[in-house]
Amino acid sequence: MRKTENTGEILAKQTDAIRLQKYLAQAGVASRRASEKIIQEGRVKVNGQTVVKMGVKIDPRKDKVSVDGALITRSEKPLVYILLNKPRYVLSTTSDDLVERKTVLDLVDVEERVFPVGRLDFMSEGLILLTNDGAITQKLTHPSFAHEREYEVLLDKKLSRSAMRRWREGDFEIDGKRVGPMQVEPLVSTGPGWLRIILTEGRKRQIREIAEQLDYSVITLIRVRFGPIKLGKLKPGAWRALSPREVDMLWRSVKNSRR
Repeated sequence: MRKTENTGEILAKQTDAIRLQKYLAQAGVASRRASEKIIQEGRVKVNGQTVVKMGVKIDPRKDKVSVDGALITRSEKPLVYILLNKPRYVLSTTSDDLVERKTVLDLVDVEERVFPVGRLDFMSEGLILLTNDGAITQKLTHPSFAHEREYEVLLDKKLSRSAMRRWREGDFEIDGKRVGPMQVEPLVSTGPGWLRIILTEGRKRQIREIAEQLDYSVITLIRVRFGPIKLGKLKPGAWRALSPREVDMLWRSVKNSRR
């Protein structure tokens, strides 16, 4: 490949070269159309050079492509992105070495080997993502990225005003670490004791631990949103593939949520 002095375009000489936006789509970064927009926004580099024009071709065997600084590789197998409504009593891990309890992998039927993005505890239910895209999994679970996770929570009794204020302020300690402020509001339309809670940090059993410190018990905990992805009306135990638009939304959330 070479950079022409007159136009600044990057041209591929190889016969098996493909258009850059097609490569990004095949790598699972975004749909073809969304990849074109990512290129136009100046977020893509080929061999260290920013590309903003359409029509650029690359050789996937030799050229190095990055988006927002992250190196992109095209998998031999297609990248898959799955949204699962995890029921209660299902592990969000890939296996159970103790009593062979059911895991999230038992609920999805795909040829590719996928892994859960983050965790959702055994007694909780709702949205969990599974994918074979290691690049986006690493970014979505990295502590330096603050992704909103929204939950609908039923307590054993109505939350008092003072407890609501304390919960919002986030002055709690879990496993020796302080927990920051959270968004907490009553879900009046759902019924007494129901709350909407939005977290941006993922401490283990955070909602349940805080409820216990306030002398409440969690009866039901449902994750209804992970970043820009919503659970919708998917039934417990059911799953679906993310749309190309949703995959693009995930990548954008990674870019926009850096602390």
